Amino acid sequence: MLMNKRTIQTLLFAFIMMFLSVNAIAQKKKNVKKEEVKAEIVLKNKIDSVSYGVGMNMALNLKKDFSEANIDAIIMGIKDGMENEKTYIDVDAMRPYVMAFFKAKSDSVNNIKLKEYEKIAKDGLAFLEENKSKEGVQVTESGLQYVVLTEGTGKTPTATSSVTVHYQGTTPEGTIFDSSINRGKPATFGLNQVIKGWTEGLQLMKEGAKYRFFIPQQLAYGSNPPQNGEGPIKKFMPLVFEVELISVND
Repeated sequence: MLMNKRTIQTLLFAFIMMFLSVNAIAQKKKNVKKEEVKAEIVLKNKIDSVSYGVGMNMALNLKKDFSEANIDAIIMGIKDGMENEKTYIDVDAMRPYVMAFFKAKSDSVNNIKLKEYEKIAKDGLAFLEENKSKEGVQVTESGLQYVVLTEGTGKTPTATSSVTVHYQGTTPEGTIFDSSINRGKPATFGLNQVIKGWTEGLQLMKEGAKYRFFIPQQLAYGSNPPQNGEGPIKKFMPLVFEVELISVND
């Protein structure tokens, strides 16, 4: 996942809160020996529970976006901020230091992701370029490619029709990401509720037909795939669908 400005601000806030506590609730050093941290803490009241929740929330953010963190140093920073007048890092110096670190980290992650997207888009174009020369492949003006597996004889849907279909969707490499066939139940939806490649492609079919579509990324999900590209469908990836048009419902 790309680190955005909100992510950086969230992490920065966690660190700032850790160190700003010096100004808010710092106490004079006590000439007593610090008690050892107990292995288990009992949450006796609301303050205990909220305190634990704050720590857990911080940990979840760190685990997600700063997994390489030195946990011992974080714990020490919290304790020093709560108990001591002095810390290892000055509060005013800490803010730009932490912000610069996470900005550099974000830039690095973003650059890696951009290179991945460029490769996916490039590979997708190469896939479609090679595929269009194969036997039986037809190409529409928009760039949609399709193969007629079985012709139909029934009604042809419009761009707003409700249709019932069986289908299976795969990546160019053949990974199945969705299949009504595997679920054992046809799907019904409006053609104005799906990706552009589906809306265009199914209008080429008649009831009873079975086509295989090769959908360019701009007619699929483009830069907004499901799960933000964390699943099988990546950003700028072309998709392959095998579709059987069972019925046009209007």
